[in-house]
Amino acid sequence: MVLFRGAETHARSVFKAISWRTLGTLDTFAISWFFTGRVEIAGSIAGFEIVTKIAWYYLHERVWAAIPWGRRRMS
Repeated sequence: MVLFRGAETHARSVFKAISWRTLGTLDTFAISWFFTGRVEIAGSIAGFEIVTKIAWYYLHERVWAAIPWGRRRMS
């Protein structure tokens, strides 16, 4: 397991990933439904992408939390 020493806790990163992905999945569902005209297909697409994109977002957040570039020092 890789440990990152960023400013955010793992729980915060997970919650942010889930809340952001929920919005993104609703968008994906609506676009898929618009293009296919079928709720079943739109639901399948949205259901699959929510799992993969939560994992990618979490990893992305943890990596950026460990990078000090662009942060202001707290005095």
